[in-house]
Amino acid sequence: MIGFAEYPTFQVFLAIFVSMAITMVLLPLWIRILHFREIGQQVRADGPQRHLVKQGTPTMGGVIILASVFITILLLTRSDLDRDMLSLILICVVTLLTGIVGLIDDLSKVVKERSLGLRAKAKMIILTVLSVLFCLSAVNFVGITPTVAVPFLPVIDFGILTTYIPVGDAYFSIPWLYVLFVFLLMAGMSNAVNLTDGLDGLAGGTVMIAMVVMAAIAFRTNQLDTALFAAAMTGACIGFLWFNSHPASIFMGDTGSLAMGASLAAIAVMTKTEFIALVVGGIFVIEAISVMIQVVYFRFTRKRVFLMAPLHHHFEQKGWSETKVVIRFWIITALLASIGFALFFYQTM
Repeated sequence: MIGFAEYPTFQVFLAIFVSMAITMVLLPLWIRILHFREIGQQVRADGPQRHLVKQGTPTMGGVIILASVFITILLLTRSDLDRDMLSLILICVVTLLTGIVGLIDDLSKVVKERSLGLRAKAKMIILTVLSVLFCLSAVNFVGITPTVAVPFLPVIDFGILTTYIPVGDAYFSIPWLYVLFVFLLMAGMSNAVNLTDGLDGLAGGTVMIAMVVMAAIAFRTNQLDTALFAAAMTGACIGFLWFNSHPASIFMGDTGSLAMGASLAAIAVMTKTEFIALVVGGIFVIEAISVMIQVVYFRFTRKRVFLMAPLHHHFEQKGWSETKVVIRFWIITALLASIGFALFFYQTM
C-alpha cells in the first residue's frame, strides 16, 4: 500500500476511483437480489402523481454505498492510531450507526408496505443519542474544541457552560452548548439529506459535490484520513449515480441519506468547519427550511407557501421535468460549495 506520507494527493484520488469501482461492481448484484426478494420503494400516495410509476423500484442502495466506503477505507488507510485516525474512526462509527437506523427504517417500510417507517420521535431519539455520544467523544478523545468559527465574525465559544467530571488524573468535559449545537447540526443534516432524497439522482449528486469540497478541506487541514473518507463517499456517490440517474434502477433509501447527512456533519466537526459545512451543504438546509415553512404556515393559515414541499417537489408541480430540477439543484450546490470553499480559505488565511 502506498502511504499518505509519500503520495497523499494520489491516495485521495485513488479512494474516489476505488470506491466508485466497488460500488459499480456490487450494485448490479444487489439490484438483482432486491428484485428477487421483491424489496421495493413504497411511494407516498400524496406525492407527485408522476412518481407512482416508481412504486416497487429497489431501494436500500445505501447499503452498497456504505459498504464501498468502508472497504475503500480498510484498503487505503494507515494503521497508525493518531488524532487523525481517531477522527476517522468516530466518523465511521457514527456513519455506520446512522446507516443502521436508516436500514431499520427502510426494512420497516418494506415489511409494512407503506411509505413511512420508524416513527419520527423514535428516529429523533436515536439521532440525539448518537450525536451526543459523538460530540462527547470528539471533545474528550480527539481534542476538538467546543467553538464554532464564522467568517467575518469572532469565534463563538460554546464551551462557556461546561461541566468537568474527574476521571482519575484527568477530567471528562461536557460542553452543554456545544453538545446542543452538534445535535442540531448532525440530526438536522441527516434529516435534511433525507428530505432531499426525493428525485432520481438528486441526493446522490448533491452529496457528491459537497463531499468533494469536504475532502479538499480535510486535506488542506492535514486530516488525511478524514479526507480519504470524504473522497471514498464521493466515489461511492459517483458509482451510485450510474444506476440512480433518471429513470432510477435503485434508490439509496434512508440507509444512505441519513448516513450521508451524519457523515457530512461529522466531517465538519472534525475539521472545525461547522458553519462552512452549512454553506457547502446549503441545498440541504434550503430543502429542510422549505418543509418547516410549509408546515408552520399551513398550521396557522391552512394555506401553503409552496405547491408541495420539500422545495424540489414545488418545481415539479410547476411543470419542470425531474431531470431539469435535479441538474439545476446540482448547479446550485456547486455554487454554494464553491462559496463555502472560498470562505474556508478566507477563514484560514
